[in-house]
Amino acid sequence: MEVLQDRTAIVTGAGSGIGRAIALALAAAGARVVVCGRRLDRLESVSTAAATAGGRCLSVQADVSLEVDVDRLVQAAVQECGTVDILVNNAGLGGGGYIHKHSVEEWDRVLAVNLRGPFLLSRAVLPHMRAQQHGEIINISSESAMEYYPGDGAYGVSKHALNALSEFIQRENQENGIRVNTICPGMVVTEMTEGATGLDHAKCLQPGEIADLVMWLLTRQPNLKIGRPVLIQTMENPWA
Repeated sequence: MEVLQDRTAIVTGAGSGIGRAIALALAAAGARVVVCGRRLDRLESVSTAAATAGGRCLSVQADVSLEVDVDRLVQAAVQECGTVDILVNNAGLGGGGYIHKHSVEEWDRVLAVNLRGPFLLSRAVLPHMRAQQHGEIINISSESAMEYYPGDGAYGVSKHALNALSEFIQRENQENGIRVNTICPGMVVTEMTEGATGLDHAKCLQPGEIADLVMWLLTRQPNLKIGRPVLIQTMENPWA
């Protein structure tokens, strides 16, 4: 059922894991999906998978932490599809450690992708969404954004800040028909996490489950607002 027919979506970090699952779900629902990431071969794989299932994807290689790349990405989406209706800020980097042991380089690298990236993308698409008086922004945050785990370092700080960024954007734009939602997943089996010592994959979330939640958020009735970040976890401790 193509419930997102004629909608245009940008999904960052779409080459693998959560981003790939979201991009394929959007394409299956009829959206024109612009997939973004730093590895072009991974993006092309997503586009091929979407086309095989009857969907449409455009691959744009870009680094979301770079303003010039973000502007080029949004311009490509508008030129190819006419506008941007949906933005999913999924690109993210891990980077933990105690604050007093963090290198400045790692701190800047994690914050650049996890916080600067969503800021740049949102800033770039909001004029289009405000002009058309509708739009959806979904930020993929983390359980680490709702707790304070010692040693979570730059990653935890970046995700707490992302939650705050989401709320500011929502309050500044809801009168223009724009909805902003934040998803805070617990442990998801992805490239970034699958090799973690002591992790029971059977007790983890899967990327498709995050994609299912994204689809629900995008297709609920227009006047329904989710007031806080959505925490999604498994019933059992994946580290047990």
